[in-house]
Amino acid sequence: MIAPPPTLHEILATLLAHEFADEEVGFTGLLTGAAAAAFGTAIPLVSMELARRTHAPNLTILLAGCYHNPDLRELEALPDSEHSAMLRDLPSESQMIDYPGQWVLKRGDIDFGFSSAVQVDQEGNINSVCIGPHERPKVRLVGPILQPEHMALFGREYVMMPYHEKRNFVEKVDYVSGVGYPGGLAGRHALALDRGGPALIVTPKCIFDFNRDVGRMIVKSIHPGVSVEALRTATDFELGDLSGVPDTPLPTAGELRLIREEIDPRHILLPNRQI
Repeated sequence: MIAPPPTLHEILATLLAHEFADEEVGFTGLLTGAAAAAFGTAIPLVSMELARRTHAPNLTILLAGCYHNPDLRELEALPDSEHSAMLRDLPSESQMIDYPGQWVLKRGDIDFGFSSAVQVDQEGNINSVCIGPHERPKVRLVGPILQPEHMALFGREYVMMPYHEKRNFVEKVDYVSGVGYPGGLAGRHALALDRGGPALIVTPKCIFDFNRDVGRMIVKSIHPGVSVEALRTATDFELGDLSGVPDTPLPTAGELRLIREEIDPRHILLPNRQI
């Protein structure tokens, strides 16, 4: 029987898994809303567990800061609260009553984390506070939700954007809730930010990396089936020459088997399975 082709979520989880090293500590929280939860919680969890089962067995997953290396196979649904009884009863290597336990944010103990946002700009600044002027916004959003710490104190940050439209990828965010590379690495240094910052921006259309010296987003890869024209049309800033940009790589058969049979056998985390 031929296995179904990989879904976008499986492609992204596998790509991210290759980013992590053994003995690192990765953090993700619980986002609300189906699309945001898929990109900001589910895909990160699968990617970290895939890394643990392949090349990084000593990687530590911090789910919501308090649940360490949870057994994802036991999930019956994706929790919508960090205080859910479902999480309390989820088998884990350990659970902490304080957050994030023995890992100190200001000491740099978290190697990488995941954020999501409503807006991101070409410098990698993110916004989850408001649309329009802060004093009289058109829309008041969820708030910074630890984004300043993610983008300043973690070793690096993966920004997971569930939508890729012009209103999401803007010239300049309406409010900076997490700092990217304004003025490049020198600009971060001027803000006393000498570590951290966004590593990749992950979207349904492409993967963005950065020219960190000048502080500008660049396209690292384009997902299969997405045209250059569609990517340009969905982005409100200039993307430069995309003629040599490769397709986002696909998972191997072994990686797909791990995801589908061992990490997420109930299809709770990555439900859009082509079966």
